[in-house]
Amino acid sequence: MTSANISLRPVDEGGLAVMERFLADPEAASAFQWYGWSDARRWRRQWSEDRLLGDDRSYLMVVRGDERVGFVAWRKVTPTPTCHYWNMGITLLPEARGQGVGTEAQRQLVRYLFAHTLVMRVEADTEVENLAEQRALEKAGFTREGVLRSVAYRNGQWRDGVRYSILRGELP
Repeated sequence: MTSANISLRPVDEGGLAVMERFLADPEAASAFQWYGWSDARRWRRQWSEDRLLGDDRSYLMVVRGDERVGFVAWRKVTPTPTCHYWNMGITLLPEARGQGVGTEAQRQLVRYLFAHTLVMRVEADTEVENLAEQRALEKAGFTREGVLRSVAYRNGQWRDGVRYSILRGELP
């Protein structure tokens, strides 16, 4: 998938190194994505098993030109025994933030998920204070649904989140 010099690609060995930076470097992860030190090789183990493309959880690299600048991920949410939808997220390196890369990558991921799965809904969550991500989601066509109180614990305190969604047929 490619548009505006931004593309989504399966994770390769080089992509794993970029992803591992987000677990080992607080500055790469950003204030909203740093949850403390954790197992930096967890993605590598999963990649050796299924190349990070599973039935319930998957990852794709965000590439600008030939440069890997982050990744998108989605996971299955099953609210009832008869259906599911996707919850998605994005993480970008500092040099790719604030340039529309996130908006375009998230738009491409939504198009991909609606084209290749039967889901009716894709949702995304972010912290209330992460205004840049909220703007990116809105530009990508998502609708703000509401605030989730004290939904995430980061850096010593509970934080409120905001849930966004987009339904099949609402793509801009």
